[in-house]
Amino acid sequence: QHIIQHGRLFQFVLKKLHIAKHIKPGKYEVQKNANLLSIIRMLKNNRQASINLVINKLRIKEDLAKLIAKNYSTDSVQVMQFLNSNDSLHPYHVDTSTVFTIILPDTYTFYWNTPLRKIFNKLFVTDSTFWSKNNRVQKARDIGLTQKEVYILASIVEEESNIDEERGKISSVYLNRLHQNMALQACPTIKYAMKDFALTRIYEKYLFNPSPYNTYRNKGLPPGPICTPSPKCIDIVLNAPKTNYLYFVAKSDFSGYSHFSSNFAEHNAYAKQYQQALDVEMAKKQKTKGE
Repeated sequence: QHIIQHGRLFQFVLKKLHIAKHIKPGKYEVQKNANLLSIIRMLKNNRQASINLVINKLRIKEDLAKLIAKNYSTDSVQVMQFLNSNDSLHPYHVDTSTVFTIILPDTYTFYWNTPLRKIFNKLFVTDSTFWSKNNRVQKARDIGLTQKEVYILASIVEEESNIDEERGKISSVYLNRLHQNMALQACPTIKYAMKDFALTRIYEKYLFNPSPYNTYRNKGLPPGPICTPSPKCIDIVLNAPKTNYLYFVAKSDFSGYSHFSSNFAEHNAYAKQYQQALDVEMAKKQKTKGE
C-alpha cells in the first residue's frame, strides 16, 4: 500500500540501528503521512495501537471468548480455560458460574497483546467502581440481595423486556416472589437452559429441563446470570417500585407491554388472552409460509 515510500532507506536504517531485534508481533497503527523515523520509533518502542473491546449483551462464555480472541492476541481456547477455572477467577471473588457478574457492558481499551489477566483486572476495577457509587451496595441490602444476586436478577429482567417502565414492574414481581419463596418461573431462564435464544414460545415440555437455570423447577435465583445486563437495568432493579404484583404476562396486542396482577385468577385470564392471540398470529405465519 506504499506505506513505506523509500524501502531501501528504511531497510538501511533498520539495519544500522539494529531495530530487527526489538520488533515484536502485534498491531501497529501508521498515521497518514508518517515519516520513516516515526515508523521506526514506533516499531523499536513497541508502541502498539489501542483496540476497543466493545461489550454489549453477552449470554454465554463462548461469546466473550470469541470477542476477546477476535480483537486480541489471546485465543478463544485460552479464554475458555480461564473462564472455566475457579483458581483463575478467585482474585475477582467469582466462580465459573458467577464470572459474568463482574462484566459491565461498556467500551474498554487495550493493546493487542494485553494479557488476559490484565483485561480481567480492568473489568473487575470497573465493576467495583460502579458498585461504589450512588449508594448501590446499600440499595442491594435494602432489597435483601447481594451485589451478585442483583446482577443475576437484572440479567433476567434485561431479557424480559426492552421497556424501562416495564422492567421496574417486572423487577418488583421477581423480588416479591423471592421474598415469598415462590419459584421465579422466568421464561428467559428456560431459553438459557436450552441454549436456544431464538425461542418465541415456551411450551410446557420445556419446563421439565433439568438445568439448574430452570426457574420453573428450582426456587430462587439461578446459579449465575443469563446475560450481561446494562448498568441501567441493574439500577432499575436496585430502584424497583414496591408493588404487590406476583404475576405478569404480555399483552395480547403484542405492544411489548404486560398485564401485571397480584392474584392468579386475574393473571390466568390475561394469560389466556395472550395465548389465543399468539395462536392466531402463529397460524397466520404458517399460512404465509405455505403460500
